[in-house]
Amino acid sequence: MLFQEPKAIDLKDYIREVPDFPKPGILFYDISTLIRSADAWQVATGRLARIISAWQPDMLAGIESRGFLTAAPLAMRLGCGFTMLRKPGKLPGKTISLQYGLEYGEDELHIQADAVKPGQRVVVLDDLLATGGTLAASVALLRKVGAEVVGASVLIELAGLKGREKLDVPLNALITYDE
Repeated sequence: MLFQEPKAIDLKDYIREVPDFPKPGILFYDISTLIRSADAWQVATGRLARIISAWQPDMLAGIESRGFLTAAPLAMRLGCGFTMLRKPGKLPGKTISLQYGLEYGEDELHIQADAVKPGQRVVVLDDLLATGGTLAASVALLRKVGAEVVGASVLIELAGLKGREKLDVPLNALITYDE
């Protein structure tokens, strides 16, 4: 039986807001309540699949770790490959890395050196776009290994933090909070 999307589903209804997590003053948008609902998760992945398929990717890249939750099932659904962008020491074999600045400090992402063939069309996915540092670094890392990054997609965008402005690829967000 094929899944048919309910017409009036608002995905925001499935996102739990957790104040003061992971530290005081932060409002955390918890996607675990979305992925627990079979119907809401089907709707979310269906909407993402329609958007991402228009970019005709060869590969989806998920950013550690919640980006894996969307990228892996979408890759299977769209019939394309999947690769992981991870923190140091998490991938076997030769890796290519990129260090990048955050608001307070630095971070680093790795990809397996042979994960992407030069010229492959890649869409990068994460759960949330805030300031844009990690997503912009992911695009740069993918380009460093020869990918043609054709787009980026997130479940949630915190528009007030202007992370979208750091990206030079098309971005789609399923849910936007304007705060």
